[in-house]
Amino acid sequence: MEKCEFMASRFREVYLSGTWIANTNYQDQLQQINWQIASTQIADLNTIAAIVYHINYYLQGILEGLEDGQFTIQDKFSFDVPEIVEDREWQILVHVFLDNAEKFAQTIERFDESKLEETFFEERFGNYWRNIEGVIEHGYYHLGQIVLIRKLIAADH
Repeated sequence: MEKCEFMASRFREVYLSGTWIANTNYQDQLQQINWQIASTQIADLNTIAAIVYHINYYLQGILEGLEDGQFTIQDKFSFDVPEIVEDREWQILVHVFLDNAEKFAQTIERFDESKLEETFFEERFGNYWRNIEGVIEHGYYHLGQIVLIRKLIAADH
């Protein structure tokens, strides 16, 4: 398997269809969550909706940057999730997130392997390889949070 296909496979493992590392993935977890659970605040933790918004903010920003060559996302806006007050809003957020995840995986698969060593927009970000690995690792980090927050909510009710 080529490097790009391997990385896309690793990405799909955490976001869309895998169970090897975490025994779950975002798609599996999010399909089991309604808008009330997604919006439930536990202490000072982020809500599940905020985490999904945060992860999608980066996926969408990277995808847009790859299309137009401009990387304009900023960390300070990555948790600016609009309030979720009905199921439709939650379902839209989940749908957009999962759609962006599949687009991201397909984009990685189509890369020429030499792209992995190229600069990711600016020198300070390093290369594509480093950043794709970062998206995968960042995904596992927040997936773990979602699993734990779900458990805390279930224990609280």
